[in-house]
Amino acid sequence: MATDSSTNYHLTIHDFPVGERPRERLKHYGAAALSNAELLAILLRVGSQGENVVALGTRLLKEFGGVSGLAKVSFGELTDVKGISTAKAAQLKAALELGRRLLLSSPDARPQITSPADAANLLMLEMGCLEQEHLRTILLDTKNRVLASPTIYVGNVNSSIIRVSEVFRTAVKENATAMIVAHNHPSGDPTPSPEDVYVTRSIVEAGALLGIEVLDHLIIGHQRFVSLKERGLGFE
Repeated sequence: MATDSSTNYHLTIHDFPVGERPRERLKHYGAAALSNAELLAILLRVGSQGENVVALGTRLLKEFGGVSGLAKVSFGELTDVKGISTAKAAQLKAALELGRRLLLSSPDARPQITSPADAANLLMLEMGCLEQEHLRTILLDTKNRVLASPTIYVGNVNSSIIRVSEVFRTAVKENATAMIVAHNHPSGDPTPSPEDVYVTRSIVEAGALLGIEVLDHLIIGHQRFVSLKERGLGFE
């Protein structure tokens, strides 16, 4: 006799048949054998009212456009989703951040920056949703592979607060040969201001003195970015 799905409140992984449980499948076949929804189910552990945990994972992926889209959303946007508690949102954010850090920690897997879009894609997921201005740098080796991407300032990024020594401190420590500077506009509009151009010019000049080439300054907006190098602003 069929059971009304509306009675399956908060169906957990343990309520699945043994052979269909994501954890059991991971144990026997490896993580690569699981779908994205099943991997999310392991993190989420329980579903929501009337929806099992795999269905919840599937809904998240559909709503935000896959794993890459899920990585872009803010904590608040996650908790606005039916069935996603503060604890679940924290688990998802932590897992996605670990994946990002793993990518940066492996020399062979480090992203190689070959264009402004490469750099923007590395940062836009995180920086495009920030409510305050953040200034970050992408530090590069001789093959333009990413060494690190530290946050330098949080708050109003302007020439009155920026100390060039702080911008280059980690670059010197990491023996970076080049860097890309990036900051976000919380308004979502990445149009450069005269202040942005002035700051860029100051950083480029300091990099030349230190022997660290400043390849670009990106301004990150909502799903958009501007390369000051491509526009010839601050790199004259």
